[in-house]
Amino acid sequence: MSTAPDALTVHQLLGRIVYFHALFIGPEQRDDFPPRPGPPCCNHRAAPGRRSAAEVLTDSAWSALLEVAADLPAHHRPCPTPSETCCATCRVAAAAAAVAGGWATTEHRAFRHEQPAARLAQDCGSAAAVRVGRIFADQHNADCPALDRITAPAPQALPGPDTHPLTGELLALWADPAATTRNPVASWLNHCTGLDDVRRVLDSKRSTT
Repeated sequence: MSTAPDALTVHQLLGRIVYFHALFIGPEQRDDFPPRPGPPCCNHRAAPGRRSAAEVLTDSAWSALLEVAADLPAHHRPCPTPSETCCATCRVAAAAAAVAGGWATTEHRAFRHEQPAARLAQDCGSAAAVRVGRIFADQHNADCPALDRITAPAPQALPGPDTHPLTGELLALWADPAATTRNPVASWLNHCTGLDDVRRVLDSKRSTT
């Protein structure tokens, strides 16, 4: 990452996640699963001491990311003993993974891609957890060893805006927010009102190539 983003940039990107989820992904949700627990957060492992959710996330703009993740229960894997004492960075990373994995799965289904989606969702989730988690940790001085335990996929394993516009843009914007936030990777998404519109644009692009 070249330059750390300022707070306004981060807030803009969080707002873009909320807006796009409400407009494109939320209406397409079909799953009704309770959240599956993930690994214990750093504060509920053997060596606690990381900044807690109560310290950092209360009344924070980052809470919006947690709300979007909660709307994707099939992909959200929070700490098995969730509380306000949880490591804040672990919580944000888990939410980011849920958003990227859930978006990739929804786009995969909506745009009728043929290849299996499970690995794609896992790769997108891991990439988002690392990218978003590190930005959060830097902004709040909330270093977290859990981020180092995540195996980030190779860039070529991740979808781009030509196949998965929402997920591809999400990952690209959070890879270097300071460089790209004012020029979205798939700015034509701003003119769409649902995944049907997005699919028509993709189909049109394919027919002209």
